[in-house]
Amino acid sequence: MATETALEFAPPGPISNRHLQSILPSSVFRRRLLLRRAASLVTASEALLLDCGNGVRLHSWYAPAPGTPGGSPRGIVVLIHGWEGTADSSYLLSAAERLRREGWGVVRLHLRDHGPSHHLNRELFHSNRLPEVVGAVARIAALFPDQPLCLGGFSLGGNFALRVAARAPEAGIPLARVMAVCPVLDPASTLDAMEKAWPYERYFMAKWRRSLEIKAGFFPELYDFGHLRRFRGLRDMTDYFVRDFSEYPDLQTYLAGYAIVGDALASLETPALLVAAKDDPVIPAKDLVRLANPAALQLVATLRGGHCGFLPSLAGSSWVDEQMARFFAGVAA
Repeated sequence: MATETALEFAPPGPISNRHLQSILPSSVFRRRLLLRRAASLVTASEALLLDCGNGVRLHSWYAPAPGTPGGSPRGIVVLIHGWEGTADSSYLLSAAERLRREGWGVVRLHLRDHGPSHHLNRELFHSNRLPEVVGAVARIAALFPDQPLCLGGFSLGGNFALRVAARAPEAGIPLARVMAVCPVLDPASTLDAMEKAWPYERYFMAKWRRSLEIKAGFFPELYDFGHLRRFRGLRDMTDYFVRDFSEYPDLQTYLAGYAIVGDALASLETPALLVAAKDDPVIPAKDLVRLANPAALQLVATLRGGHCGFLPSLAGSSWVDEQMARFFAGVAA
């Protein structure tokens, strides 16, 4: 198990409920507050299309640093959203706004077939498409060669971020620090948890169906998924797409391919902070003890926080934003 750091998050009263913590970040009320706060970030953002090698292109939004009092940017932070999220998801916008206010340039990276990117690549997204995300981060590093580079991710994006960090030395990526918030640890465990928490399962299935319909609209000669509502649950749906639209022979092999438990992070050299909540309804905390224990990895496992929530109040900024700003500040130029 990774070295655990003593750091606690303790929201007051009813807001501490794990489901409220997971759902509130995307509520209409908080979304309106966030869009006002992040207006300058959104206005400053411009599309950045990244050549990831092997003909793959990924879309991102880049907002230059506004500059610190001394006039020099702190560096570049790349942020990766979760599965079926986007670069405009509330948790990502919130972190990006805070980091940019601290003087960082921010790249909000879209995974394949997320955000406005379904048309860029013919093949479908799946969670084992690590080489293209490594390629995207390497390309960003090349675009900003003289600035410290940090990487952050949420949920599946946190899983990608840690896997990219483990590959960074061999890929020649000068990654300074990486932070993962509620990353997917063992996908098989997460699938089990989603089936027990049916509102989350239905929510993600609906978003995935919509994404697949968009993809088929761009490539009708390649994809005809039939009636996507025929699937009984997420396991059934994932199994179908793994067998028919991926290089993996079965669901078990596919899920094991992007697990970060066991020895997956044993070679990690980049200083990394993994923040998890023990009450996360979709990422079982029991899997934290199965992580490797490289010296570079610190673990913060709070009692509360839900899934990528960590809200101290209905209107307050996420506690995670503060931790990310503090962690990355340690390597800023």
